[in-house]
Amino acid sequence: MTTKIVALVDALGNLAHLLLLPGQRHDSVGAEPLLDGIEIGALIADKGFDNDALRQELDARGATAVIPPKANRAKPIACDFAMYRWRHLVENFFCDLKQFRRIATRYDKTDLSFSAMIYLAASFMALK
Repeated sequence: MTTKIVALVDALGNLAHLLLLPGQRHDSVGAEPLLDGIEIGALIADKGFDNDALRQELDARGATAVIPPKANRAKPIACDFAMYRWRHLVENFFCDLKQFRRIATRYDKTDLSFSAMIYLAASFMALK
């Protein structure tokens, strides 16, 4: 059993919201539920989130999409790579989260208990 964690972190690298997806699902499927009801100025994401539907949703909200275009995109879209460098906060969050063995090896059998452990670990990381 594999589980994909799609996380939304704030400008300080602290967990704001997360969503668990089956391992075979694409990352961009989890973007819309994560952003629902949240006010953002910019979304910094990797190439896995590069799709027209997400970009249109962000434009409608007045948010900036800082997502590098995929290599197979017919018409390249510009990306602010100076702002994209701040994506390391998300990578640092996942790196710190994997220090908790229970999360890295997914000891919990249910999604509810697994997400609760992620929130608990994120709370611990925020208090450091």
